Amino acid sequence: MGKVANDPRPLHGELSEPAGLTVSDLLSLSAFSTARVVAGHSGLARAVTCANVMEVPDIAPWVKPDQLLITTGYPLRDFPQGLASLVSTLDRAGVAALAVKLRRYLRELPDDMLAEADRLGLPVLLLDDGVAFDDLINAVLSDVLGRQPSVQDHSETVHRTLVSVILDGGGLDELVGTLGGLLDGGQTFVTTTDGRVLARHGVDEAVDDLPDLFSAAGRFRSERFAAGTHRSGSLAVSVAAVLAGKADHGRLVHVRQRGNISLADRAVLERAATVFALAITKSIAVQAVEAKYRGDFVRDVLIGRAGAPEAVVEHFESLGWNVARPLVVVVAALDPATERAAPDDTGTPAGRTVQDRFTNAWIQVVGRHDRTAPAVGFAQEVVAMVGVPDGKRPREVVDTLIQAVRGDGGGGRRSFGTGVSRLITDPTGIPAGYEQARRSVHVGRQLQGASAVAHFDDLGAFRLLSLIEDVSELRNFVQEVLGELAHESKPEAADMRATLRVLLDTNFNVAETSRRLHFHYNTLRYRITKLERIVGPFTQDPDLQLDLSLALRVMQMRGL
Repeated sequence: MGKVANDPRPLHGELSEPAGLTVSDLLSLSAFSTARVVAGHSGLARAVTCANVMEVPDIAPWVKPDQLLITTGYPLRDFPQGLASLVSTLDRAGVAALAVKLRRYLRELPDDMLAEADRLGLPVLLLDDGVAFDDLINAVLSDVLGRQPSVQDHSETVHRTLVSVILDGGGLDELVGTLGGLLDGGQTFVTTTDGRVLARHGVDEAVDDLPDLFSAAGRFRSERFAAGTHRSGSLAVSVAAVLAGKADHGRLVHVRQRGNISLADRAVLERAATVFALAITKSIAVQAVEAKYRGDFVRDVLIGRAGAPEAVVEHFESLGWNVARPLVVVVAALDPATERAAPDDTGTPAGRTVQDRFTNAWIQVVGRHDRTAPAVGFAQEVVAMVGVPDGKRPREVVDTLIQAVRGDGGGGRRSFGTGVSRLITDPTGIPAGYEQARRSVHVGRQLQGASAVAHFDDLGAFRLLSLIEDVSELRNFVQEVLGELAHESKPEAADMRATLRVLLDTNFNVAETSRRLHFHYNTLRYRITKLERIVGPFTQDPDLQLDLSLALRVMQMRGL
């Protein structure tokens, strides 16, 4: 199967009632009675919605999907060797069929062109010399216009059916199930804007395992499939944006592994997207109220003013959450560059929109991992209390969640930092765990930059250094202890700092340091002498060794 990312092209429908015009139907029209299909027979079910005349060789920028392209061959007379690539170009652009008049400008169609048309299923029609192009175009337009009311009536009926589902109290699951039953086979699902599947109808293992369609984490690759219809090999994909005014709530997708998607089904999908937007808007409103209630309670717990431990555990249980078990507190926050982003096309400040989506992503991922794990979003961070099963390390559990939220980087994902507390075995330790996780986010960014993941137990002396708010004092300390080695812009200073760091790490084991740095023993002895001239007799002074170690760690921290 070809890669959709590299070869996305519109799909042409195989129509059932209510139907649109197909290439096969064209041949039954009087204007096309003398036309012959010479290649691409497998594509006779392609939909035709309009007709155009090819007057220039580089016609691709001006063609539209589902268009019948008619030509005398005049634009191609000097480039017969390029007709095979033209067929590929037209197929990618979504052209329904190519109709050609021969003999006047082209004597014959090359074999490689016909072979390519057969491979792609792009019908090539030979027209009679006596047929006028305006007769062909008028015939196509008249038939298309005559068929439109039936398609519109059908989509209107489906629309009313879906609205009744909402009025009866149904949600996304019920909507997708109803819509999937009305569409002709395949799989139907609704996703967030970045492709996280919210509800699905129809199970097709052949579709679910396609890497072109889904990431390893099960996310629909929405960044590859814009709204519209697409095809790659036997895969047919139709996508409709779920919009409520200027707010983009996700994608409604219909996928078929074999066959094509009809014009009627495409019209139904686009009409249904408005109903899904209504359902999602309603769901967001309800979730906002619930989230505020839960968030207020969790905030009280995190700052230690929620009451007695027994009451806290009981309240968590009433919300469907379990904190009476070993767990870690995880704090995730968008990196600062994201928070300063400009407003997006929804009219909402981008930082707020991104924060909402970031929160939803964490809540969904944590919920799939463990429905009893609390996860709430605040103005600048997301907090989760993730259970750690027996035999598992906190790092394994949390890394799995982080990877799932990050996905493969598609769909508008933004970088974020994550901090993880020590293992908590009693609910009374949750406030302390929250502070540990928040401190880990801050220190992790200083040490690693964007997308940092920091566990409190790994921070060591950096925890203490991060508590010093006077940055100038830290800078002065580094300058006093390291002297000329503190110059970050000088390569020689950086090289000597690296030597000093390894010496301290190996407890001045000259042989081991030489091996790690790939230095000759005498070279290292020379460097030690030079370092002692700069910073003092550190090999004999334990207090100086401590100062040097701290100064090197301060230099590792960013933003000082």
